[in-house]
Amino acid sequence: MRFDFFKRQGSAGESVPAEGAEPVMASPAPADETLAPQGANGFVTYALQLDAQKRVRGYRMAWRVAAGSHEAPDTSAQFKALLSCVSKHLNTGKGWRLGRLVLFLDVTVDALFQSELQALPPENVVLCMGLDDLMDADTRSMLMFLREQGFGFMLCNAQALPRDPALLEVITHFDVGSGDKELVASIRDERRPEQAPVQLIATRMDSWEDFEACAARYVDVFVDGGHPPPPVEKGADILQPESMLIVRLMQMIQRNEDVRSIESALKRDAALTYRLLRHINSPAIGAGVEITSLRHAVAMLGYSPLFRWLSLLLATSNKASSPFMMKKAIMRGRFVELMGHGMLPRSEADNLFVVGMFSLIDQLLGISMQEVLAKVQLAESVQQAILERRGVYAPFLALVEACETGADPAARLAEALFVSAEQVNAAHLSAMVWSQEVSAVEAGD
Repeated sequence: MRFDFFKRQGSAGESVPAEGAEPVMASPAPADETLAPQGANGFVTYALQLDAQKRVRGYRMAWRVAAGSHEAPDTSAQFKALLSCVSKHLNTGKGWRLGRLVLFLDVTVDALFQSELQALPPENVVLCMGLDDLMDADTRSMLMFLREQGFGFMLCNAQALPRDPALLEVITHFDVGSGDKELVASIRDERRPEQAPVQLIATRMDSWEDFEACAARYVDVFVDGGHPPPPVEKGADILQPESMLIVRLMQMIQRNEDVRSIESALKRDAALTYRLLRHINSPAIGAGVEITSLRHAVAMLGYSPLFRWLSLLLATSNKASSPFMMKKAIMRGRFVELMGHGMLPRSEADNLFVVGMFSLIDQLLGISMQEVLAKVQLAESVQQAILERRGVYAPFLALVEACETGADPAARLAEALFVSAEQVNAAHLSAMVWSQEVSAVEAGD
């Protein structure tokens, strides 16, 4: 048995098991159709959990209903809508689609007893709660049970660990706010050697200097989509050698040069050839046949998809760039592409992907957007979207950017494109999965 549920005292008069009693199996409550409108109008938002090397280790997800909505706030309905959306797209028949990444969810006492939690893998989920909720007498048995199943718990908005030995066994993560040095030291000192270590996470960050201070103390940080990107080490306004070769290959494709000439240029860098073929043969492409050479790739895919994959390699070619920004660019490219499905011709898919990727390329390469576009002559419609946020692709890029920051315009932008919040969330989480698969290929996993 993977998951059980307790009955607790509620408005319907359900019974609560005595402290330490065995869990009582309960059938999941029937879906309340009155909750559907609230779920349908909500958007998934998230903050990234970054380690000291700025690598993504998890997502803190939330459900946002657009400001001005006529619906009365219902945190229970919103939490159920979030769980339903996440389980549908991230925990499919193929299992947990985000690999080793962890999902952080802010929960209330009532949320612990909701049957929808059974749709998520416990070992990949951390439930975030305040101390008062963790100490609620009615939750003790459920806390212990969920912890036994593998769920983690993060204590939020506290200045010390609880003295209760049982609660100490439940808490796996601790919110250290902005990463105050004294708080970090005191939490680590309070943990006894025989106890499992608690992972400290700074949930507030004012600047990247704060991030560096946390990284020096081995404290992970939550960074939301609205935070300015980290500074990129400038390359004296020149591209790195690998980036320059990728740009040259992209230029050759744009000029429709003979595939033998392109292949000859690519062979000058065996490592780049290997990376390109790894990407093309990844599950993200799904060609069904192993592609063994550039000539084979062109024959199977054509020049346009090859240009798309070179743009991905360009985005990941600057080793000084932050890994999470590379993942963000990959996700944005895929997100923009998916939003255009069914609305623009299929032939536009690669352009949509490039719009999303190149909208962050200056931050990844450390040179101005104008310099990048001077070297890679993109289609006029693509440049319009990237530089001026206008043209046929601009609305899709604007929607993606709004979703990344959790901004209220997301609902208005989606409505203008005649897409539902459900469609936006599906594209968003699908892009997250795709970026994880592509990143795994890049890392050689």
